[in-house]
Amino acid sequence: MEWAELISEAIRYIEQHITEELTVEKVAQAVHLSPYYFQKGFSMLCGYTLGEYIRNRRLTLAGKDLAAGSERVIDIALRYGYDSPDSFTKAFTRFHGVTPAAARREPVLLKCFAAFKIKLSLEGGFLMDYRIEQKEAFTVIGNEKSFRYETARQSIPQFWQEHFAQGKGETVKGEYGINIDENMGCDTFTYLIADPCAPGTKAPQGFTVRTIPALTWAIFPCVGAMPQAFQDVNAKIFSEWLPALKGYEFAAGYCMEYYDDPSKYPKGTQDEKYYSEIWVPIKQKQTL
Repeated sequence: MEWAELISEAIRYIEQHITEELTVEKVAQAVHLSPYYFQKGFSMLCGYTLGEYIRNRRLTLAGKDLAAGSERVIDIALRYGYDSPDSFTKAFTRFHGVTPAAARREPVLLKCFAAFKIKLSLEGGFLMDYRIEQKEAFTVIGNEKSFRYETARQSIPQFWQEHFAQGKGETVKGEYGINIDENMGCDTFTYLIADPCAPGTKAPQGFTVRTIPALTWAIFPCVGAMPQAFQDVNAKIFSEWLPALKGYEFAAGYCMEYYDDPSKYPKGTQDEKYYSEIWVPIKQKQTL
């Protein structure tokens, strides 16, 4: 089953169980995919994390229920997974721009986040550069922090800004961004802003030394201003490259970002020729 079909099946499952407990594990199990890779693929292809998508759908339906009847606010809140009126009111107000009481009391404009509908179209025929390399284990020194998948899209760029604002760029220039989730879980992962270093290097205070294991990597060049060029290639890896090469699957809970030296380009990372890479660990699928 390809990603478009997997996402369609997952959306159907979510809509059928929208008032029940929904987790990454449950939705991934419904489409017979690893929670780790389902979560990554969903976010890349849909532009929302699974949690954001479910929350937006529930708040849309809660607004409809409030506007349509006289049901108690607490009953609607409980139906869509909120265990208190306060938490529901805060989420509802952030999403709709009005309180639940106002939505019940008077005609107001409410926001609607429609369920995704996957449309199949004739695509492909693209040229996507990549190379496959077997790399021995190597050592990096980095600034390390734990992130939640749910908020990583906003938090990691802030982490990079803080890294340089705090002067840590003098120690680690940031040749790599490394995502490590060895348990391939669903909630949190470790991210490093890192540089290569010699084995046995002692990390100064505030930094850590890690060994990246020997793996086979699919390496995808990205050319263009950041972050758009990076995001475009990332989406194509899931939507086009992986389905086209049916003999491969992801191998381990590591992903690497390589960044060329921005000082080599007139506009730095915003230069139209800026070069970066995405490294994805892969292995050949075992045939039954």
